[in-house]
Amino acid sequence: MNSRRRMERWAPVLLLLAVLILWQVIVLAFGIPDYLFPSPWQIAQQMVEFRGPLLVASWATFWVTMVGFAIAIVVGVLLGFLIGSSRVAYAAVYPLMVGFNAVPKAAIVPILVVWFGIGLGPGIITAFLISFFPIMVNIATGLATLEPELEDVLRVLGARRWDVLLKVGLPRSMPYFYGSLKIAITLAFVGTVLAEMTAGDSGIGNLIQTAGSQQRLPLAFAGLVVISIMAMAMYELFSAIEKRTTGWAHRGSQAQ
Repeated sequence: MNSRRRMERWAPVLLLLAVLILWQVIVLAFGIPDYLFPSPWQIAQQMVEFRGPLLVASWATFWVTMVGFAIAIVVGVLLGFLIGSSRVAYAAVYPLMVGFNAVPKAAIVPILVVWFGIGLGPGIITAFLISFFPIMVNIATGLATLEPELEDVLRVLGARRWDVLLKVGLPRSMPYFYGSLKIAITLAFVGTVLAEMTAGDSGIGNLIQTAGSQQRLPLAFAGLVVISIMAMAMYELFSAIEKRTTGWAHRGSQAQ
């Protein structure tokens, strides 16, 4: 059991090291220039050399993403509760939300620039638009799939519809909620960077766009690495919170 857990813990690190070594070997073996495809070593050098600008840009991207993500949580939970608690609302609102989510967010950014100008506004709104849908869907699913037999038993015991939703439906939806947060936070970073590349004057997206236009691909890849690190850190944070607050939902899997 202990050896299996150690293997599961170190497997991602070992796989990453294998990919980096293979990447470095391929670049060196074929003599690929850095302006076409930089090696991991060249990317690491750029991260050290430009650590100051990267830190400034990453902080700008991080807090813009967090603002948009916070709005997405509020709107997603409220809409999810509305849709999941009423069959009429589910039938009326859910198809509209699916259609809205199908609209490419890259096509919305130029419209946001016209409305809000270049700067922070498009980044916050794009992060919100691209991340609220998973939260809404998972909350609605958790409430809408409440077992009818359980609801009937609670009704017999005197519980009202509101009591069933708040005391049973919402706690039951928490694993769905945390699962949606882990997906939505990565999408929020994607939305912010997309807006920064199109309509931003700061942040990692703007840095990547500038570096790419100057054919400084090692620096552009360094920006991508920073985005990946921030997204993975937030993912692990929500995973840790999930395990502490919804341990009952993972007890069976942890025992294996």
